[in-house]
Amino acid sequence: MDNYLSLVAASILFVGSHFLMSHTLRAPLVRRFGANGFMLVYSGVSLASFVWMIFEFGRAPKAAGVWPVGDIIWVCASVLTLFAAVLLSGSFIRNPSLPGVPDALAAQAPSGVFKVTRHPMMWGFALWGIAHILVAPRVDNFIFAGSLVFLALVGSKAQEIKKRNIMGGQWDAWLRRTHFMVRPGALPKVGVGPWIAGTLIWAAATWAHPYWGVAGAGVFRWVGV
Repeated sequence: MDNYLSLVAASILFVGSHFLMSHTLRAPLVRRFGANGFMLVYSGVSLASFVWMIFEFGRAPKAAGVWPVGDIIWVCASVLTLFAAVLLSGSFIRNPSLPGVPDALAAQAPSGVFKVTRHPMMWGFALWGIAHILVAPRVDNFIFAGSLVFLALVGSKAQEIKKRNIMGGQWDAWLRRTHFMVRPGALPKVGVGPWIAGTLIWAAATWAHPYWGVAGAGVFRWVGV
């Protein structure tokens, strides 16, 4: 396990800094640097810690997988990453959780990917992480991708608590009209736009996998181009 300590440290810094700067340290940092300055600090720390995390992930030993990975798991992972791309692409439209978006959006009926979950962006990251754990069940990936899944889902719950403290009943109404867990049956109802954008993102990302030194993913695992 000593070989993974640097990756663990980088992952703890990445995840921990997000929670600290989003909650405990947010107010004092805003007072110290102002709203725009806080966003610069937040972005800088997040980017630096994530780059370190990626660097340590690349250096970490690539042990044998915990379970065998065959075509069935690859198909499941490919579907999960497609859904992740659809949720992510649609999460920028009418998202009341994004900074700077009017709180009044929470009073409106959920539309698009918000029919699937009220945290489409975070679930997009989580599904991506779960899919990559499925096809690469190694210790280094449990740490790396597992950290992203943890941050996405636990961070979403922490965000809900913060939003409730700020918005009160308006946010509670949004919670009642939406769902935390992903509802796969609602995916056909998200609209054409997220599906087109998500499919393009998914196709481009899976096609590019060999350039990152990874075996073909998605349909390109079985269909040569």
